[in-house]
Amino acid sequence: MSTTTLERPGTGARGPRRTLPGPDGLVWTVLRLHRTALWMWLGYLVITVGLLLWLWGPGSSAAQKAFDAFGYSGSQDDAFQGLSSTLPLFGSFDAVFYNPLSLTRIAAVAVAVFAAGPLIARELESGTAQLAWTQSVSPARWLAAKLAVPALFVTLGTALVVVLYQGVWDARGHLLVAGIGPRDFAFSIGPATVANALFGLAFGVLVALLVRRTLPALAIAGTGQYLAGALRSNSWPFQGWYQQPELAVHSKAITSTGAEIGDPGCYEDLKCLAQHHVTGFTRHYLPSPDYWPRQLTETGLLLGLTVLAVAAAFLVLRRTQPEGATA
Repeated sequence: MSTTTLERPGTGARGPRRTLPGPDGLVWTVLRLHRTALWMWLGYLVITVGLLLWLWGPGSSAAQKAFDAFGYSGSQDDAFQGLSSTLPLFGSFDAVFYNPLSLTRIAAVAVAVFAAGPLIARELESGTAQLAWTQSVSPARWLAAKLAVPALFVTLGTALVVVLYQGVWDARGHLLVAGIGPRDFAFSIGPATVANALFGLAFGVLVALLVRRTLPALAIAGTGQYLAGALRSNSWPFQGWYQQPELAVHSKAITSTGAEIGDPGCYEDLKCLAQHHVTGFTRHYLPSPDYWPRQLTETGLLLGLTVLAVAAAFLVLRRTQPEGATA
């Protein structure tokens, strides 16, 4: 006589759990494996965005007050004093204004280093990638996820910084000391800033696939991206320090009647200002007709190089994938 064993619902044997079969699993795996890098990127954004908001608000209060009282000469005096009235450890508004620009350039190098080392080369060197290829993930899908997930965060984060930075420039650029600084900034921040970070990602991935060793890949990618940034700063059509055209400035003094007159050049002489009935000042940089041609040319070149680097990365991966890996 045969017997049948009944099992309660939910207590029977379950099928194997899905781990890495589809895009969702790959995305989650990339995020989980590189969560430390993700937190570092978010930390960079918090610091940079916070600094920009501070520059837009209390960080410019002393420079704005000096400008309102004495015009451009007041902004110069505030810059030359060298310290911020709201954050004593910081420099003047003129000095701190360019720090986020430096951070964007450092971030592009950091993206290339991350892509070359922890993202790709470390997994190739340890055999983690090869193990995934022989099980449930094809090399092409693995690489696509490795590129797409960081690219999304890099694009959104860098674009946020660029848009906010442009807002600070439009609202507070009149407080900067004229010269190379404002000119370099005006031609540096834009869509090319985002393209440069994406190029760093693609370049780092390509270097890792070619070298397949973590430390050499880190060194080569970091050095290469640094040199690319140096090329941007010194070569047309990129934003060379000594190759940008001058920025036109509209600068006027406002009298007690509300009329705009030319700056009488009183500097900080209150008696002179009273004689000219000056009660305030206005100053802003005019848009340059060379901005968009330069930005679009650089963006196009960088995006073209990025596409070539990505295509080369897939080609290298295809030629070096192990036997048994699915396409």
